[in-house]
Amino acid sequence: MCIALSMCAIAGAWAQTPVEPDPRAERLERLAHEVSAAENAFARTMADRDLDAFARFVGEAAVFRDGDRVLLGRKAVVEGWRGRFKAGPAPFSWEPDRVTVADSGDTAISSGPVLDPGGKMIGRFTSVWQKQPGPDGARWRVIVDQGVPLAECTAAGR
Repeated sequence: MCIALSMCAIAGAWAQTPVEPDPRAERLERLAHEVSAAENAFARTMADRDLDAFARFVGEAAVFRDGDRVLLGRKAVVEGWRGRFKAGPAPFSWEPDRVTVADSGDTAISSGPVLDPGGKMIGRFTSVWQKQPGPDGARWRVIVDQGVPLAECTAAGR
């Protein structure tokens, strides 16, 4: 009994010990805000119907899963998405609700809801980002992307 009470006292003291903030976590949180801003700007290309701007966010060796198709490389991704950039209202929108950056600081994952033009959630996306050099300096680019229709999200949760 005494051992159990001692263990409880030690555990209680340990639980109350303040944890020092990890400077790496603070740095990664700042980078997560950068990635979130990049994801929002990437999504804005769809709203603005700007395929050229969309292409600038896609990594040269990107892999996008588009339904049952896999699009390999920036050129294939842009061609595969061209029909979604026709004039008129955007067929969908997206925005990140979770962003996590690897400790290396150059790779991240973002995910969030995909919405139809009326604002109804129709799926979720997941994108892997990498900070890559370019003629305009290093910037975040999507290197892997996939969307999952809501029906598949619900089926997987059963």
